[in-house]
Amino acid sequence: MTAPTLAAHALGFGYGATPVGRNVDIEIGAGEVLCLLGPNGSGKTTLFKTLLGLLPAQAGEVLVDGRPLVQLSRQDVARRIAYVPQAHTAQFPFRVIEMVTMGRTAHLGLFATPTSADRQRALEALSLLGIAELAEREYTRISGGQRQLVLVARALVQDAPAIVMDEPTANLDFGNQAIVLSEVKRLAARGLAVLLSTHDPDHAFSIANRVALLDHGRLVDRGTPQAVLTPCRLKSVYGIDVVVERLTNGQTVCAPIYGT
Repeated sequence: MTAPTLAAHALGFGYGATPVGRNVDIEIGAGEVLCLLGPNGSGKTTLFKTLLGLLPAQAGEVLVDGRPLVQLSRQDVARRIAYVPQAHTAQFPFRVIEMVTMGRTAHLGLFATPTSADRQRALEALSLLGIAELAEREYTRISGGQRQLVLVARALVQDAPAIVMDEPTANLDFGNQAIVLSEVKRLAARGLAVLLSTHDPDHAFSIANRVALLDHGRLVDRGTPQAVLTPCRLKSVYGIDVVVERLTNGQTVCAPIYGT
């Protein structure tokens, strides 16, 4: 049996001696999208930092392609797991092509500079996401949705088999959310393992193969979106009444019930 691309077993995570989460088990393989949902303060970002090796595990272990994360160098981790943060505005007016080419540093030696081949790889990633025309634009002068796609392109050029995305649709309008989610689905179809966090159950219903529901650092449930994201379960975690309906086109949607 092929080892999952990214997995955590009995994982305990937190800051220093302060625990945030305990006994979390998740795994994701090639071609899958796993959505992590949970209220603010549930530990999603801390969990991601631990999976990326930015924080040491307090218990359990993280495995990358079957190998313990603690045995990998930072460069090895970057070659195996790409990271897409929430959209942000850079402090310096880098061009889009420069922002994306930065993702190639995982494959460069110490003090090495990107080559023409690295730049070509960056252009290919921008083209794949449909934003090649932005290559020479300043990153600070494009829209939030375009910036998020640039960050996805930067992750792609790492050529890592897994991508971790921290709320990739946060602060984006409805249209740009749809664009980013569509691209996430395409990446999984190309064989990448995608782990992303979101606050919107509809995102999970739209693109996820499986979901994991986190609350106060505890993994409440995991499974298919339809099995996990039920009105009863969502109310127990978020404290509000919701309705989950299946539309005539087969799509499942979720909405809060107001005025109850």
